[in-house]
Amino acid sequence: MDISIIVPLFNEEESLAELFRQIKETLEPRNLSFEVIFVDDGSTDGSVSVIRTLSEQYPAVKLISFGRNYGKSAALAVGIEAAVGDIIVTMDADLQDDPAAIPDMLAKLNEGWDLVSGWKQKRLDPVLTKNIPSKLFNSVVSKMSGVTLHDFNCGFKAYRRDAAKSLEIYGERHRFLPVLAHWNGYRVTEAPVPHRARQFGVTKFGLDRFFNGFFDLATLLFLRKYMSRPLHFFGLIGLLLMVLGFGISAGFGIDWLITQELHIRPLMLLAVTSMILGVQFFSIGLLGEMMTNMNGQRSYLERTRIGFQGKD
Repeated sequence: MDISIIVPLFNEEESLAELFRQIKETLEPRNLSFEVIFVDDGSTDGSVSVIRTLSEQYPAVKLISFGRNYGKSAALAVGIEAAVGDIIVTMDADLQDDPAAIPDMLAKLNEGWDLVSGWKQKRLDPVLTKNIPSKLFNSVVSKMSGVTLHDFNCGFKAYRRDAAKSLEIYGERHRFLPVLAHWNGYRVTEAPVPHRARQFGVTKFGLDRFFNGFFDLATLLFLRKYMSRPLHFFGLIGLLLMVLGFGISAGFGIDWLITQELHIRPLMLLAVTSMILGVQFFSIGLLGEMMTNMNGQRSYLERTRIGFQGKD
């Protein structure tokens, strides 16, 4: 199989037949074998019925349907796991992504890149609710992750098979797949793609997703830096608190030696509280280190091995 196209969807019945027609018209003239995996994320409209009908007519159409809504990350994770193509393309089901851009993305992969992320240079979305928040989000993610892209949130992406399969996708991680691939050692770039106005249905984007994206980014950065060495994070906080507490206490001790008087002040309570919290943070870091070592297995992403014999 040359290409697997993953299409996560939720209540997009009006768009599905037209989307498949456009995919088919783009890929068939190029003699590329392909499959289109629609992953229905608990739709309550007729999306599943439309895909069933398509599947009966075209063997390339496949369906994975969830019993309830789990979110886009879950849909992408299951779709990528089921894909068998050498190249995996993900795209949205609302017809805003144009399948005609797929050949250009494949050409980028042939240049040696492992992941090509779509860049919607001219977005046909509401300015206040999507365009401005998206630009702010992309700018912050680029600076904090070390991956410079214009459009992290674009669902239109092309991957080499091993790059896509290496990604651990859950929660809201679908926003950061180029970052995860880059951290796994894969080469990431972007390519301009056309963006079309939504023809059917309503957008599922809300400002809550904008804020959730920043929380998820903070989580990813924390896990990347401190997952294997929690004491470096909690221990540092604990150490600073203990130094603060002991420093204040030492000041009171010197004052007592000089004046022979000791007065209970709020600052003394702060010192005691800081020392107690410092010990607790340090203990949390030690417990984290113990848990990390108990789970001792390490997984390393190997891209190539040469000269090794297969297992007996």
